[in-house]
Amino acid sequence: MAAEQAPGPSTGTVTRVDLTDRHLWLLPEAATGAFVARMGGTALLTDDERARCERPLAPGSRLRRAAALLLARHALGAVSGLPAAAWRFRPTPDGRPEPCAPAGTGLRFNLSHTDGLIACVVTDAGRACGVDAERSPAGPDAVAHLPRHFAEPERADLAALTDERARAARVAAYWVLKEAYLKALGTGLRRTLSGFAFTGLPGPRIKVHDNGRPLAGWQFDLIRPTPQHVVAVATERSRPGGLRTVTLSG
Repeated sequence: MAAEQAPGPSTGTVTRVDLTDRHLWLLPEAATGAFVARMGGTALLTDDERARCERPLAPGSRLRRAAALLLARHALGAVSGLPAAAWRFRPTPDGRPEPCAPAGTGLRFNLSHTDGLIACVVTDAGRACGVDAERSPAGPDAVAHLPRHFAEPERADLAALTDERARAARVAAYWVLKEAYLKALGTGLRRTLSGFAFTGLPGPRIKVHDNGRPLAGWQFDLIRPTPQHVVAVATERSRPGGLRTVTLSG
C-alpha cells in the first residue's frame, strides 16, 4: 500500500496541469519485509544481484539491499507502465546503476538507504537525478567534524545558528544536499565538498553555487518524511513543485 502526496484532482471546469517531473518513492525499513514478499522475494533480481545481497552482511543489511533493488524496479515500472520484471541495470563507470532495459524509455533513477528508510527517485527524458537519505539531526561526531569540509557560506550559516539541535539538523541537510547533487553529477565524493555551496536553506528555493557561480537548471527538494530522517533530491531541468512523493507501507 502507498500514501501519496501530490496535487489533488481538478474540480468544476478548471483544468489542472500535472507539473510532476520527478517521482520519489520512500520505503520505511519497518515495511521492507512485507514489500519484498509482495514483490515475490528476490525472484526479479539477477543472479549477480542476488549474490551481492547474500554476501556476508547482517540480515537487516541483506534485506535492505534487496528491497532497494526491488524498489527501483517498482518505481520505474510505476512511472513507465511497464512490468517491474522488465527492468535490468548496468553499472556506470562511477559505479551507480542505470537502466539498460527496456530501451528507449529515457528514465533514470537513483537510490539511497539509511537506517530506517530507503529512497528512490525517478526522472524522465534522460535527466540526471540524485537522492540521499540520512538520519536527522546529525550526531555529535558529524556536527563536530563535517562542517570543516563545507564551503565558507555554509560554515557561516551554521555558525549563525545558536540552537544546537537546529545546527545539527542543518548539518544533516547540507550533507544530504551535497550527496544528492554529487550523485546526480556522477562524481560521488571524488569532488571536495567545499568546492560548491548551497544557499536558501531550509527552502523552498535552494540554490547551488558551483565554482563560485550560481547554477541554473537544477532543482533541489529537501523533505523530512519522519522526525528522524531528512531526504534531498537533486534533478536537472526540473521545476519547483514538480515532485511527487509516494510512501509505501509494505
